[in-house]
Amino acid sequence: MIEKQKYSKMVEKETTNSPIVKDCIKAFLIGGAICTLGQVLTNLYMKADMGKTQAQTLTSVTLILFGVVLTALHLYEKIAKHAGAGTLVPITGFANSMCSPAIEFKSEGFILGVGAKLFSIAGPVIVYGVSASVIYGIIYWITTLF
Repeated sequence: MIEKQKYSKMVEKETTNSPIVKDCIKAFLIGGAICTLGQVLTNLYMKADMGKTQAQTLTSVTLILFGVVLTALHLYEKIAKHAGAGTLVPITGFANSMCSPAIEFKSEGFILGVGAKLFSIAGPVIVYGVSASVIYGIIYWITTLF
């Protein structure tokens, strides 16, 4: 117990607290900039005589492309250092989480490297998200029967 207290004191002494307000502002501004870019893209696609649904789909595809390209060029991680959660929430963060393990393990080949690692980060999120949606859907369906 004494060793644990000594360790805790040493860790507290050596670590610095992160500037939470500053980090939140950065996350808000950069995440907001990504979302604003998405809205600008949607507006541009709609001005090109596309329907709202088609424009929104193309916006998602374009933002995913931006996320993958920035990840491949090792720029996304530099942006994420400053933005924190601001880069995780938009669709670009999902693209980054999908392709970064694949890029990291590409030297192991397409099957054992890229294929095996492609869903290592985002896979559990997708599985639990879909599973929760099914469970909530069933609960909703059952409650509407009465």
